[in-house]
Amino acid sequence: MKELLLFAYFIGWMSLLSAQNENKPSIKFSGFVKTDIFYDTRQSSAANYIREGHFYLFPDSILLDKDSVDINNKDAFQMLSIQTRIKASITGPDAFGAKSSGVIEGEFFGTSDADVNGVRLRHAFVKLNWEKTELLIGQTWHPMFPINAIPGTISFNTGTPILSFSRNPQIKATYKFTKQISANLTAYSQRDFTHTGPDGISNKYMRNANLPGFNGEMVFNNDSIKLNGATGINFKSIVPEIKTSLGYYTNERLNSYSYYAYVQKKFKPVSIRLMGILADNATDIMMIGGYAIADTIDKAKGYKKYTNLTTASAWLDIQSTGKKVQFGIFAGYTKNMGSQDKINGKYYVRGQNIDYIYRASPRISFISNNLTLSTEVELTAAGYGRPQSNGKVIKTQEPMNIRYLFAAVYNF
Repeated sequence: MKELLLFAYFIGWMSLLSAQNENKPSIKFSGFVKTDIFYDTRQSSAANYIREGHFYLFPDSILLDKDSVDINNKDAFQMLSIQTRIKASITGPDAFGAKSSGVIEGEFFGTSDADVNGVRLRHAFVKLNWEKTELLIGQTWHPMFPINAIPGTISFNTGTPILSFSRNPQIKATYKFTKQISANLTAYSQRDFTHTGPDGISNKYMRNANLPGFNGEMVFNNDSIKLNGATGINFKSIVPEIKTSLGYYTNERLNSYSYYAYVQKKFKPVSIRLMGILADNATDIMMIGGYAIADTIDKAKGYKKYTNLTTASAWLDIQSTGKKVQFGIFAGYTKNMGSQDKINGKYYVRGQNIDYIYRASPRISFISNNLTLSTEVELTAAGYGRPQSNGKVIKTQEPMNIRYLFAAVYNF
């Protein structure tokens, strides 16, 4: 509550300054009030069922009791309004010869399951726009999140873990070659979305690498034919530990590369969005995979060599464009591609024993002015099996969860 009062006080103070002096920044408020009501046909653990199930990833594996009854085959129900959010879009006088603007956005999602209903920062950045160049500094979507082709799911997960999902502090420079073609380069760190390692979930592994992550992207956007898309490459480096289990200093790092492309085409009746991803060590972008210890290269001192686990995914989203009623469907598949090196040590991954996940989620929304009432049926299946020394998984079983979701959204 204290954080919320401070946030409201800050916004009110900025609004007062804007009203008193036209040379001061002006603020426009937007956001929505949202309530989600959902029923699941299967159990999921806390790691896969974030914020009391609001952010759903995948179902738990089959767990048999002494009578061979699957304990995780148990339904669950919940109602939450924690996705409600407020956004302040700020415009101000020119700075350094560029048009200046900023965004502050918060919600009540909290920063952990113990902090449900707590205020959480989503976006906080400033932008400077010159004739051909844009500079963004602050926290916003990870460059691998398809900001110009976001799936229209009712579920807050937007297709995760098949879709990459993260927000990061960053510096992003964009250059426009033409009206249709631009390129950007992003240097980023981690905050709420991080890796796991010997000391648990933390951003310290990237901090200790002494390097930001880097992302290069080419963007195409043609309004006349209503087509846009992007393709990019991502690099990051982590140092999982600086002291071995035997007490010796170490600086062994793991470099990871990811590749992606997405496209959106708008027709008169529907919009179609497609994306493909090939990602190393994808835990920090909420996908399955991660990394593992390939070997202990010096047993006397405990020095380790690490290896990436690679994840591949593809998804499709189709959304109708009606003003009163809209239909849509999301469908996607992600696959554990294993590692290049033989694994001879601990895994630091999401879904170590998962070979694949697929999802299909049809939806329908009814719109009346600012109010939207939506329902969605989200079917998610995961192939659980036995991990091999190359990180791949065999002999899978396929538990499935069906989520029946209803949401009421009032936009302002």
